[in-house]
Amino acid sequence: MLPSTTDLPFDFKRLQFPIWLAFAMTINKAQGQYLGVAGINLETTFFSHGQLYVACSRVGTPSQLWVYAPKGKTRNVVYHQALQ
Repeated sequence: MLPSTTDLPFDFKRLQFPIWLAFAMTINKAQGQYLGVAGINLETTFFSHGQLYVACSRVGTPSQLWVYAPKGKTRNVVYHQALQ
């Protein structure tokens, strides 16, 4: 947007960003609920694989699930004894 008056000795520009209402909750609080859209932050580790399953299964379709996993901050722990 540009100002309507031009008597200022400098150029003035304003950039606006849309704001969306959002809520945050823990995985334990989300258990048993259905969410239309969900985002998961994987910066901190999960207590168990079950927590990640609960977090991912709260939405109906994968297209409504957003996952933030920074490179080098997450680990995929596999128990090879369980696979044998």
